[in-house]
Amino acid sequence: MDAYPDWLLAHGSALDQKMGLEFLEISGERTVARMPVEGNTQPFGLWHGGASCVLAETLGSVAAFSAIEGRGAAFGVDLNATHHKAVRSGWVTGTATQLSLGGRLASYQIVLTDDAGDLVCTARLTVFLRRDPA
Repeated sequence: MDAYPDWLLAHGSALDQKMGLEFLEISGERTVARMPVEGNTQPFGLWHGGASCVLAETLGSVAAFSAIEGRGAAFGVDLNATHHKAVRSGWVTGTATQLSLGGRLASYQIVLTDDAGDLVCTARLTVFLRRDPA
């Protein structure tokens, strides 16, 4: 992705920066980002399950914020994640797909994969939406 939208730059996340998150695609219907495994591992050298949760929640929240065109706020209120496979190196890429967008709540399915395209984690995020007038 060449440039992040202005509304995202205005709401940057120190945690996402520390974890090396890079957005590849952003829209309300589908948002894609990746994070390096290096620096985001648990004590045994494997990709940390908490890193999966950070990536999943960020993807769903940014997608929801994009869906309301950056006017208001989007807060994750429920996250469920199932870890499928260990990863030791490379990148983990996540894709958030909108399941539902209502007046106050949005739901996203987030699928995380490794560099080989193997499933690492699946998650579902419910996001509270605060919509500001245009």
